Amino acid sequence: MITCGRLQRRAFCVLLAVNLTLAAAGCSKVPRHYVRMAERDATLTDLVAHPEKYDGKVVMLGGTLIEEEANEQYIWLRLKNRPLDQDYMPNRPADLSGSEAGSYWVAVEKNQLPQTYREWARMTVAGRVTGTTRFETEPVLALLYVRGWGVDGKHHGVWEHADPNYQPTLPGGSRYPNAPQPAYGTGTQRGYGFGR
Repeated sequence: MITCGRLQRRAFCVLLAVNLTLAAAGCSKVPRHYVRMAERDATLTDLVAHPEKYDGKVVMLGGTLIEEEANEQYIWLRLKNRPLDQDYMPNRPADLSGSEAGSYWVAVEKNQLPQTYREWARMTVAGRVTGTTRFETEPVLALLYVRGWGVDGKHHGVWEHADPNYQPTLPGGSRYPNAPQPAYGTGTQRGYGFGR
């Protein structure tokens, strides 16, 4: 026969297990609203092959920082693509010479990223496709959200843009040749200079 004390301990253990499971399920590596905003299953290969399909839309990619440029208003980060797994963690592509091993750019206003972004070994990026390219095939994203994965836990970081509709001006970029021109309203968007 089970005593009242044993029954209470079992009930406590079951409730603790349920709470821990729910807490773990709710702790996503990327905020849900970016996951919902992003085009499902969009890859770097898709962005390069069908750029007009993604122009102005939000995508999620992974990457490692390989180059950086700056002008008076923006920082341009060139990322080597690292496809995301089901938990939105960036990983090396299976084929290091295939289309998923390419690069892309993200643009963000100067002095917005945390100082530790150069210590991030990998990044999970949510960005709006700007409809521009660099080096003719590398898409440019306006950075909305980034989660940085440092080599050790003390260098992890998260950054989120306050205005998810901003469009940076691209120095030396080119517009996708067949992409439709976006219809921008007057609101809080800034810098639409995409070489029109």
